[in-house]
Amino acid sequence: MNSEEHPHPYVGMWVTVDGHIRQRLSADGRYDEARGEREGAYTGSYRISGKRIMYRDDTGFTADGEFDGDVLHHAGYVFHRRADRPRSDAR
Repeated sequence: MNSEEHPHPYVGMWVTVDGHIRQRLSADGRYDEARGEREGAYTGSYRISGKRIMYRDDTGFTADGEFDGDVLHHAGYVFHRRADRPRSDAR
């Protein structure tokens, strides 16, 4: 199965409520995390098993998190899914 044609349901942008931390999970298994004005603050790879996500940044540091629907708990932070484009049923 081509991950670009059928991406994992958790692929996309995840953002803290205050918008300070933004984490994009790409279909190719890479992530890019921005913090405040600093784009690309952390980059690396990830893999998902069930509701768990395991990160390995490009320096070798590892971390994990857990999804609960459209909420991601990671490193003491709570992220919410942000739609990259408006939903067709949005009013």
